[in-house]
Amino acid sequence: MQTYAVSEEKNRWLQQQMEALDIREQDIEEKFVRSSGKGGQKVNKTSSCVYLRHAPTGVEVKCMKDRSQSINRFLARRELVEKIKKARGLPTDEDAERERIRKQKLKRKRRAQRPSAGSAKASPDLHD
Repeated sequence: MQTYAVSEEKNRWLQQQMEALDIREQDIEEKFVRSSGKGGQKVNKTSSCVYLRHAPTGVEVKCMKDRSQSINRFLARRELVEKIKKARGLPTDEDAERERIRKQKLKRKRRAQRPSAGSAKASPDLHD
C-alpha cells in the first residue's frame, strides 16, 4: 500500500480499514481533476481534486478539501471506507462519534437533575 502525506499511524489505520472491508487498490479507479472554489491560482492550475470509484460496489467519492493532492488522496480513501461501511450497514466512525456525544449529554443531564450538596433540599435544616 502507498503512503500519503499524513502520519504513519494514519496510513496504518487506513490500510487496516481497507483490509478489513476487503477493499483492494486494484478495485479502485482513481482520477485527478482540477478543484473548484478557494485556493486561488494554485487550485486553478493543478489537478489536486481526487475522484475515486470502487468498481465492485460502485461507490464514488470526490475529494477537494486540501490543496495537496497527496492529502486529498488519503481523505478520499478515508471517505470511501466510510461510505462502503455505511452501504454494508456497519457502524461508521461518524456513528460512533454521534453515540459518544449522545452518552455524554445523557450523563450531563443526569448529573444536572441530581440535587447538589449545597442545595436547600439536600442539606438538613439547621435553623429548627
